[in-house]
Amino acid sequence: MSKFNPADNIQDLQYFGEYGGVNPSITDSSTYTFLRAGTMEGVFEGEVEGCYLYSRHWNPTNRYLSMALAEMEGTESACVMASGMGAITSAILQLCNADDHIVTSRTIYGGTYAFFKNFAPKFGVNSTFVDTTNLEQVKAAITPETKVIYCETISNPMLEVSNITELSKIAKANNCKLVVDNTFSPMIFSPAKLGADVVVHSMTKFINGMSDCVAGTVCGSEEFINSMYDVNDGAAMLLGPVLDSFRSSSILKNLRTLHIRMKQHSYNAMHLATSLAKDGYRIIYPGLESHPQHETMKNMFNEEFGFGGLFVIDMQNSEKANALMEKMQDDNVGYLAVSLGSYKTLFSAPGGSTSSEIPEEERTEMGLSDGLVRISIGLDNNIERTYQAIKRHIEAVG
Repeated sequence: MSKFNPADNIQDLQYFGEYGGVNPSITDSSTYTFLRAGTMEGVFEGEVEGCYLYSRHWNPTNRYLSMALAEMEGTESACVMASGMGAITSAILQLCNADDHIVTSRTIYGGTYAFFKNFAPKFGVNSTFVDTTNLEQVKAAITPETKVIYCETISNPMLEVSNITELSKIAKANNCKLVVDNTFSPMIFSPAKLGADVVVHSMTKFINGMSDCVAGTVCGSEEFINSMYDVNDGAAMLLGPVLDSFRSSSILKNLRTLHIRMKQHSYNAMHLATSLAKDGYRIIYPGLESHPQHETMKNMFNEEFGFGGLFVIDMQNSEKANALMEKMQDDNVGYLAVSLGSYKTLFSAPGGSTSSEIPEEERTEMGLSDGLVRISIGLDNNIERTYQAIKRHIEAVG
């Protein structure tokens, strides 16, 4: 059996436009006609498939992108949402009911943390936060009410790597679903092939790659995706996080170049991380042998796409971190901005931005200090030139 390759799956996709276009036609309709009234009734009852009802339910353009994402992740099906948080929250609310319990990673995106910590408990869904790289902690946190184990393949912002294969075994042994956020590592990891039940992405980041939209996706079994769009109790149907069809079409075109972009992001990040580490700076990057989960990642990843496009440098305090970011922006190394996965380098201090929802004492416990700078390296052609610029600015900060 040939090895699963997400890039080959994307390359093999062939969607013809309505008039033979090499890109599928965009469906600019919110609602769809039925030739027979009985057919509409059958769609509402879930008895008739293959018909479009209303664009909050499905539309052809979103289905094209969803099919492509399922091919990329190696799942039976997928759906697209108006944001990454829309994808995460819809998936969790579809899986969990009142009095259910979630075991989740302590180092996750701040918005996800806030949803688990502050929002979901309003509906009787509570979470325990653990170090998901420590399998014994995960096992100890599971209760009879646990329905979901949640983690990020490469965590935001500490770049910890969870062992998806082993977490999957724990989930199955306890009748739980393993939900994995693969935003930082599309194509690098194939979580569903490693045993994950549901894979989510913020497509805002690497998948789209242009910093020009907000979007998300949920990938999983056909049964699960269909349940999310059930007109009676589907989270995606009833909460309404629908993605605009024009944006969906744009993302599908950008998806065609994702394999090339991920290789360049990873190449650039490895060059910078290796060079800066040799200079004596504290760098967090899974591609370095000093990273605690370096070998774990090597055992799971799709090697040709590298170790990812993000690294973290420890500037020791917020003053130095802020000074470095301002100097890099002034020198056009990149932008001082949240988000990641863009063609252009983006950097931020997550302790005061994307992870600010996490209480200070918990950030301290996980090592997330205010001096950390997360750098999402862009598609720079001359990465040695970028390295020299960053090194110069670090030295200037002192």
